[in-house]
Amino acid sequence: MLLDGVNHVAVLTQDADRFQAFYTEVFEARVRADNVVGPGIRLSIIDIGPHTELNVFEIEGNTEAERQVPSFGRGRLDHMGLHAPTLEAFDEIRARLMARGAADSFVTDFGHVLSMFFRDPDGLEGEVCVLNPDAEPGVLHPPGTPAVRYS
Repeated sequence: MLLDGVNHVAVLTQDADRFQAFYTEVFEARVRADNVVGPGIRLSIIDIGPHTELNVFEIEGNTEAERQVPSFGRGRLDHMGLHAPTLEAFDEIRARLMARGAADSFVTDFGHVLSMFFRDPDGLEGEVCVLNPDAEPGVLHPPGTPAVRYS
């Protein structure tokens, strides 16, 4: 394979400060850059992994960040999936998201990974995944399958 992951996801926001606070406080992400890059255009680069970042654009007058419709109707970028390196990190992220009201307690067992969905302050749906320590090789489960360890 010639790739080893995702370099960045570009998103629009109407409040870069609020966006940065959410991702730094919940995920311990790091804001690497926050600059005005053109008239009415602010770009924040937020590191969310060793080689993965969010490129966050706040563009004066742009209302696209308001447009959030149901899953698979949001355009070409439907949601972003983040990967927790350990079950302990997943549990800490889960607790922080629930404390903010950004997620409910449901964890899906997809077989090879456990997953939980959240909404960031702009309404963008995100997913946090972690390798499932209870996985059975070759066994996959459909969306909505509850993870036994979180029941």
